[in-house]
Amino acid sequence: MSRFMKQHDFTISFCDKCAFETSSVFRFLTRDETDRLNFEKDFRRYKRGDILYHEGNRISGFYCINSGIIKVFKTGIDGKEQIIRFARKGEIIAYRSVLSNEPACTSAEVIEDCQVCFIPSELLIQFVKTNPSFAFEVVKLTCHELAEANSYITDIAQKTVRERVAEVLLSLVKDFGLDEQKYLRISLTREELANIVGTATESVIRLLSEFKSDRLIELNGRKIKIIDQKGLEKISS
Repeated sequence: MSRFMKQHDFTISFCDKCAFETSSVFRFLTRDETDRLNFEKDFRRYKRGDILYHEGNRISGFYCINSGIIKVFKTGIDGKEQIIRFARKGEIIAYRSVLSNEPACTSAEVIEDCQVCFIPSELLIQFVKTNPSFAFEVVKLTCHELAEANSYITDIAQKTVRERVAEVLLSLVKDFGLDEQKYLRISLTREELANIVGTATESVIRLLSEFKSDRLIELNGRKIKIIDQKGLEKISS
């Protein structure tokens, strides 16, 4: 038996599955490393609207999402949010601040009730130093996020707001999928959509109404039904 005893038995099966059967970065850990991860992590539950950490604060660890959706965002000088990305099951957040030993460069808020594991900084540092395969995967993850950031900056500079709204809708389809009725599987406020696009809420409301009139989408409160995906692709490109 491993020298690391289990603190939270109800998370054993999930964490083992996360480590060895999914695309999580933890699949590159050894069995002993996974046992230690399970021993030292802190399993937490959060409700919509809860804040995991604030931009500028020092954090003592990072988070792995077991379920739910978390938005990662930065706050501008005027207090307006700019949503960087959404984190979902199997993904990790706040790890770059841990690696750089700097205050959190973003904030994280729950938009769909979630379960997460909080993992102490020391574990990440040790795994990176002693497990080359894990370290390489973390580097790849960092590069991927930087590439997405560069793409977003290019879109802001070169695309119209109409094109960006269409592109955001398509990205949400890609990341979260559609249900049986072709509604997005993620429900966002108009303000949250505006904070992804990088524009005023009023502009998003107007453009969604235009898309509805053009029979590209249907609106049902916060729920958005995708009717003509190819039409959105034509606008976004």
